[in-house]
Amino acid sequence: TRICVRGWMFRLSCILSVMISLSSYVDCNPGPVEDIVVDRYSVPKRCIREVKNGDFVRYHYNGTFTNGTQFDSSYDRGIAFFGIVGQGRQIAGVDRGIMGMCINERRMITVPPHMAYGSQGAAETIPPDTTLVFDLLLLDVFNRADQVQTQVINTPENCTRSVLRTDFVRFHFNGSLLDGTKFDSSYDRAQTQDTLVGEGWLVSGLEQGLLGMCVGEIRSFIIPPFLAFGEKGYGKVIPPHATLLYDILLVDLHNPKDDITVEIQEVPKHCTRKSVIGDYIRYHYNGTFLNGVTFDTSYQRNSTYNTYIGLGYVISGMDQGLQGVCVGERRKITIPPHLAYGQHGAGKDIPGSAVLVFHIHVIDFHNPKDTVQVEVTFKPEHCNETSELNDVIVYRYNCSLLDGAVLFTSVVLGADKVIDGLDEALAGMCVGERRTAIVPPHLGHGERGAGDVPGSAVLRFELEIISIQKGVPEGYLFVWLDESPAELFQALDMNQDSEVLLEEFSDFIKQQVAEGRGRLKPAQDPELVIGNMFKNQDRNSDGRITADELKLKVEEDTEKEKARHEEL
Repeated sequence: TRICVRGWMFRLSCILSVMISLSSYVDCNPGPVEDIVVDRYSVPKRCIREVKNGDFVRYHYNGTFTNGTQFDSSYDRGIAFFGIVGQGRQIAGVDRGIMGMCINERRMITVPPHMAYGSQGAAETIPPDTTLVFDLLLLDVFNRADQVQTQVINTPENCTRSVLRTDFVRFHFNGSLLDGTKFDSSYDRAQTQDTLVGEGWLVSGLEQGLLGMCVGEIRSFIIPPFLAFGEKGYGKVIPPHATLLYDILLVDLHNPKDDITVEIQEVPKHCTRKSVIGDYIRYHYNGTFLNGVTFDTSYQRNSTYNTYIGLGYVISGMDQGLQGVCVGERRKITIPPHLAYGQHGAGKDIPGSAVLVFHIHVIDFHNPKDTVQVEVTFKPEHCNETSELNDVIVYRYNCSLLDGAVLFTSVVLGADKVIDGLDEALAGMCVGERRTAIVPPHLGHGERGAGDVPGSAVLRFELEIISIQKGVPEGYLFVWLDESPAELFQALDMNQDSEVLLEEFSDFIKQQVAEGRGRLKPAQDPELVIGNMFKNQDRNSDGRITADELKLKVEEDTEKEKARHEEL
């Protein structure tokens, strides 16, 4: 601080000192200074812009006399001063003293009377010929020639689409005034700003800045007041004539006219059938937003998603995207929100107006009307006998899902009940014949599955018949291959004592089988089968069969049918 002492020599020295360095505050109480004195006592490290002639400025100030008495203060009114520089809208000394000032800079400007209110003063507030001291804090500066200033902070490598007018966008932002005061943030609300572009839903400067942005891109915008909230400001958070600074991260982008987009990433070499409406499909998927954030995945649950196609069981965009796929195909399906979960979203995981991206892998599909598909891959030249209903066969098989995952491989004695589709596939086969069979789930293990077989799974069987034992009809233990004896009881009663014991019965049946006139139920102990046959005929369980007790199975069935009709 320089102090000017009364006397012309010292006063001249003081004036020269002021003119040499405007950065020093000079107290000239003993006599009037000839020029302003500027003390830049707080300068920000980074000066984003300096005040020039013709700029509009917004600043807070305290106005005092040189003795420290305050005569005015914008702080007391709670409203910053706003005006244009160099157009006579403020006193000449402040007009000059504010030149070159930076945002958030603080200056002490000492203004001599002839550059303030002169010999007249200002009403009762400022006496004539008074030197004034203004302590300024610059809040904002802009020019009518300004445009939106855009700085690209980060751009994703692959940008296939950018924002156009009439697009709908979702973005996160931090909003602050030029002096760094935050006025709003979508991050604080944990919710994106969702809006149409070019329809007047946003301030015009922000709409301009969003144009051309890619999803995942980060930009910083400086928007002058006349392209923001102008002279009215916005509520209590944005004052009038405020330049706005936005840091924007574009999260999502679509147009209300968009349809789904399908990118086929992998198709199997052999695709004999493509999905249609009404098919039931099983597929794995990863579900993400456009910015790559995952919201759901079937792989994490280790379970496919199963649904009908085109019947409204899934979002309409997925219903479309699943049509025309092959088993084993991989697709990327991008679905705009109006074909997904709309403006309301779904629960906590999917926000409103979100574009969804599904990477799907088709495991299998079928139609409820499908039958077993059989392909003969090898057939021997000589085929004297083929498998029929109730035959007992030994066969080799491999069972897998349509995606190639092997479930079982084995050699089986086919005496027990198998799934209906496999029963069909094994019918009419020769020994040595090989087949491939595709079995839909309603002829397999159904919607619940079994063991390692998932629910609603289409199964692929590779089959080979090793041997065939001819069977007997359901419910029979023995069948005649030739005509049965006319007098069966006499034939059974080998010692002609009018009764048949188990030993006689067993010898007779074994003889018929040996001579090719009859056949026992296969794949069971012959003694056990014959014993059961004897018990069936020994109706009073006395260990012997009489002529009155003996009846052929076919005769029993006829009598039962007749009795049933008589009862009806």
